[in-house]
Amino acid sequence: MGELVEDEEVRAGRLLAAQEKAVELFEAVAERGILAPGVRETEASDAIRDLAGELFGIRRYWHKRIVRAGVNTLRPYRENPPDRVLAEDDIVFADFGPIFEDWEADFGRTYVLGDDPVKHRLRATLPEVFDAGRAYFAARPDITGAELYAHMVELAREAGWEFGGSIAGHLVGQFPHETIDGDRIDSYIAPGSDGPMRRPDRTGRTSHWILEVHLVDREREIGGFFEQLLDLGPSAAES
Repeated sequence: MGELVEDEEVRAGRLLAAQEKAVELFEAVAERGILAPGVRETEASDAIRDLAGELFGIRRYWHKRIVRAGVNTLRPYRENPPDRVLAEDDIVFADFGPIFEDWEADFGRTYVLGDDPVKHRLRATLPEVFDAGRAYFAARPDITGAELYAHMVELAREAGWEFGGSIAGHLVGQFPHETIDGDRIDSYIAPGSDGPMRRPDRTGRTSHWILEVHLVDREREIGGFFEQLLDLGPSAAES
């Protein structure tokens, strides 16, 4: 039992270390002005990829790299909208899944290029909704993925936005992680995921989760995205 506890502590520590490096990467993205008017989404994505290689030696990602701006911020992960040039007053989000020393990070943040107060309010709301969802998860030991998804949709509505994703998160771990695909709905925080989230994985170890918040305003054609570890690490306000 002692070895298992130690193993879980090591696993949690490595997931947190991967996320901490992702935080550093995204801070550097902002400092270097990579997301700027006139830059194409694909150019920004490639620049972030190159920066990750420069700072951390990252060469592998476990899911496609995403930078989306303007109307493209309405589109969920699985879609592939046309490449767009960032505009002066855009809202932009980045979603990257880098692999740090065989451990997955999944991290998303939103940036506002101009002074639009609605876009800034959307950006500010994202971590608040994340933390409210995290608190709901923490207070319910037997919560299912379907229950948490439904609550995230309600939290978005209460905050004055629409929840834009068909899922609100997924399992995460050591690469290659436990199978996540459309045939394994229990790997997601989503409708139909009716098993308890706090369950052993297929190796008998603790399951760890990513929580995603995708808020949209379809009338204004804007959206924002925020994601990080659900069950480990600091709150969104602290990260």
